[in-house]
Order: sequence, then structure tokens, then C-alpha cells
Amino acid sequence: MSTRSQTGIGSSADGRPRVLDVRGRRVLVTGGAGFIGSALIRALVARGALVRSLDDNSRGGVARLADVADHVDLIVGDVRDEATVRCAVRGVDTVCHLAAVNGTATFYSDPERVLEVAIKGTLHVLDACRAEGVRDFVLASSSEVYQTAPVIPTPENVPLQVPDVLNPRFSYSGGKIASELLAINYGRRHFTRVSIVRPHNVYGPDMGTDHVVPQFVLRLRRAPTNRPGTPLAFPLQGTGRETRAFLYIDDCVDGLMRVIEQGEHLGIYNIGTTDETTIGEIAHRVAAFFDREIALVPGPTPEGSPQRRCPDISRIQALGFTPHTDLTVGLSRTVDWYRTCPLDQPHGAS
Repeated sequence: MSTRSQTGIGSSADGRPRVLDVRGRRVLVTGGAGFIGSALIRALVARGALVRSLDDNSRGGVARLADVADHVDLIVGDVRDEATVRCAVRGVDTVCHLAAVNGTATFYSDPERVLEVAIKGTLHVLDACRAEGVRDFVLASSSEVYQTAPVIPTPENVPLQVPDVLNPRFSYSGGKIASELLAINYGRRHFTRVSIVRPHNVYGPDMGTDHVVPQFVLRLRRAPTNRPGTPLAFPLQGTGRETRAFLYIDDCVDGLMRVIEQGEHLGIYNIGTTDETTIGEIAHRVAAFFDREIALVPGPTPEGSPQRRCPDISRIQALGFTPHTDLTVGLSRTVDWYRTCPLDQPHGAS
């Protein structure tokens, strides 16, 4: 990547927000081989951006970028390595920082790495931006920062919390809260624009196996045939009455692009949908794609798992965002992918 343009985000002469044209703009996506990162890269390439990806491929894979590999500068490296990050940031105009260790099981099994990637990685990226003169930064946070939200749908200005520092589950949300604090407070002095996005329950093909939709699909794919007239017993974590608002990956990327192009300095944006669905309903709908009848078997709820999660999306709607993919359509595409993917090596989530 060669000489950087200095186009930034701000207001036009008449006071209206300026829309950033990404065509020809040099954009680094950390976590670019992950589920959301790779989808974002494809959208940026389609808009004419000059894209660089930084990913250690530990939870994703360059196969996700095979269709655009000729148009992307691929760097394999770890955001915890300061020199690698500095090299990746050099020469770009915008950094979209998505690198993270995701997946609930990992929060419990490897909380130290979850925190290290979140905090050390974000510090390295911010420091590299300062050193290399990059003044445009977009941070991917998470709906996990809300935990037990006081308001549903949840707006961006509610208090963020870590309910119990002894619960390793909160390594992820704690790391994301710390990343937001770092981005905002570095941003006050050193950046022209820092914007933060909080995606909510994004799903779709090739999202890995650490999330509820692919887990349900793969369980049904492996399940033995039950006797006629006898539903398949289907154990759950929790009662099945817990709710989430599931957002299809294409809609998530549309929201990300709107923030990249229009997001305000120190603006924070939920990306999601306000359509709440119970986990039990998701199980039944996935089973229907297999023509299977299931009987939900409630189980213990993981400590710290919220009963409801649903965002207020008013802020990002003001940028023109509207989710378009119906849950039935999104689930159909996702189930189709997981019905045919190799059972031994479905991609990891990032």
C-alpha cells in the first residue's frame, strides 16, 4: 500500500454529516479471516476499497477469503505482537479492529487469552495508529458488554458492567469494555474519528461451532433416527425461554459499512434487530428443516448468561440501517451450509 489519503469523517459546510467514500481508501481489518471480518472485507472490496487483513488464523481461515484473495493484502500475525501490528497498520487510512477470541466455551476455558487478545491487542493497534498517523478507527465491541440490561430493547447509553470478576465468562465482556474505554480515551486526543459498534447475535453460514444456531444444526445432523411418533429428546442449556435477537450476517455487514462511512466521532452503535426469539423456538425451527420433531429438555443455565438480549437500534437506523433478512430465510441459508460442511472441520468462529 502506498501513500495515504487524508480524507476523514466530519461535517460538511452545511453542518450535515459527511459520508466517507471508501473507494480507493486503504483499510485494515484485524480479525479479517473471521466470520464477521471476512464478510466485511468482501463488502469493502466490492465498494472499491484497498483492503489489508491481519489475522493469526487460529479461529478463522484464509479459505473464507478465497473469493477475494487476489484483492486483499493478507498478513498472518497476532495482534498481541507489537511489531506485526505496526507493520499491518503502516500505510492505511482506516483501521477496523475486529480481532477477538470469541465463543462462550472459550470464555470459560481460556479467559487469560481472551483478555490478552482484547486488551493487549487493542493497545497495540491504537499505539500503531498513533505512530503511523492513522486517525480513523472503528472498533467492534459486543452485546456482551450489557450483561443483564436494565432496559429491553437496550440503548447504547445504559451502564456497562462486569457482574462477577470471579466468573471467567466475563473475560470477554470485560475485555470489550476495556477496549471501548481505550478507544474512546485515545480517540479524544489522537484520532479524528473513533466509532464503536456492538453487534448482537450475528449468525450465518460458516460462523464456526461455538454458537447456538450451528450447534443445534450439527446436533440434529448427527442425531439418531427416533421411533415414529416419538420426539427426539433435545437437551438445552437453560429453559429455552431465554430470548435473543438474531441478526443475519449480511445485515450486520450493512450496519458495519454504514458506521465506517457515516459514524460519528466517539459514536457508539448497536447493530442488530429488535425481533426477539426464544432459544426454544430456534431449536424447533432448526429441527423443522430436518423434518424432525423434538422435545426440549431444560437444563442448568450457565452462570452469567442473560435471560433476554435485544438492542435498541435507533442510532444506527438514523444512518439508514434496516435489517432485511427474515429469520426463516437466514436460518435456511445457515442450515443448508452446516448440513453439507465437513463434520470434522467446520471453521472456527472469530
